[in-house]
Amino acid sequence: MKERMSRALVPVISRLPMVVRQRLDPKERAEKLRASEAQDFDLVRHETHLRNRSQVERFLPDILGRALARIWIDQTFRLRFSTDPKGTLADYGVHLPDAITIDFVTEGTIRPQVVVYERMAPNVPPRRLLYLQLVMMAGK
Repeated sequence: MKERMSRALVPVISRLPMVVRQRLDPKERAEKLRASEAQDFDLVRHETHLRNRSQVERFLPDILGRALARIWIDQTFRLRFSTDPKGTLADYGVHLPDAITIDFVTEGTIRPQVVVYERMAPNVPPRRLLYLQLVMMAGK
């Protein structure tokens, strides 16, 4: 038998390691679940300060993509984001320069859009940096 095992393509382990499960009371289990869900919905893993236009153009699309995805599943977040997008991002650890503004557009579109503007000077109209919108695509 030992000889047959040596020629096997996949080694057979006679004893698998035992899985040890911790017994948690319902209160601890609920807290652990809430903590893991909170991490799943975070927009960033740590406090993020975007200081200039190039950082905004580079990092903000990913962050806003996560925000748009969360808008589809979390009504509370959607209401908060629609009233104050920049403040909501700041509450979730994303800090933007004062020259950057964000508009949440729902009128006239099937899907909500997030539009990011930069205001160079007080009397100059803002310049659109980017806009995001969730789009469903299928391919063959």
